[in-house]
Amino acid sequence: MLALVIARLQVQELVRRRLFLALLLLTAGVIALTTWGFSRIVTLDGARPITSTEVTTVSSQLLILVMFMFSLTLGFSAVFAAAPSVSGEIESGVVLTLLARPLSRIEYVVGKWLGVVATVLLYAIPAVAVQMILVRIVVNYVPPHPLEFLVFVIGEAIAIGTFALALSTRFAGMVGGVTALILWGAAWMGGIVGGVGIAFQNTTLTHVGTASRLILPTDGLWRGAVWSLEPASIIAAARAAGRLTAGNPFFAPDPPEPAYAVWCVAWIAAMLGIAVWSFGRREL
Repeated sequence: MLALVIARLQVQELVRRRLFLALLLLTAGVIALTTWGFSRIVTLDGARPITSTEVTTVSSQLLILVMFMFSLTLGFSAVFAAAPSVSGEIESGVVLTLLARPLSRIEYVVGKWLGVVATVLLYAIPAVAVQMILVRIVVNYVPPHPLEFLVFVIGEAIAIGTFALALSTRFAGMVGGVTALILWGAAWMGGIVGGVGIAFQNTTLTHVGTASRLILPTDGLWRGAVWSLEPASIIAAARAAGRLTAGNPFFAPDPPEPAYAVWCVAWIAAMLGIAVWSFGRREL
């Protein structure tokens, strides 16, 4: 399939630009630093030994913060890979050479998308696995749903990467990338607004949060990632505290509904379809 050839070329181009090398070096440094931080948890209180419950509580919340930073890095990487992927080759004229061969525009765009997905997978799976294994070694803590976390955080990156790819069929790489990142941040803020609306029973604010998670599902997927890292004891304590925790972007008592997960998959497929349609109608 020619789309796979385009995907391979996309990944090779990112390797040539040393994206993976930069991610490897930075991630190795961050993992080393955070692992050292986790190792200090057992000595937080010098007056008495820290209990296993306290270790679980501190470790889980610190891991959520670390993985939030990781999700940002992963999302930025997806946008960096996708935003110039089509527009850059249009500007350089490379796309004319590729399409002169027996390669359809659909295969070209799908290949670019597969390259973005491969970039996300090649970075996310090893980085998350290494971080969680090291946390398990130093503090004997394993989050409740590590595989679900990986699915949600990868889904978030693929969603924003697909959106950036669609923008790349019409806008220059910098314009599309900045637009995608701004709307990604707006969706995250919309989720916080929706949580505040739930906490204070404000229907308007609640609807804002719901709309933002449907229009750009990155925040909804991030909430699923948070839920997968929350221990049952913390969820139970938060539920006992009432609805005021709904506005916390680093807490989620429940996973996304199955219908919402289906919506996220359909949204990504629809955005890829828009990218194919947009590129197909563009004059080169």
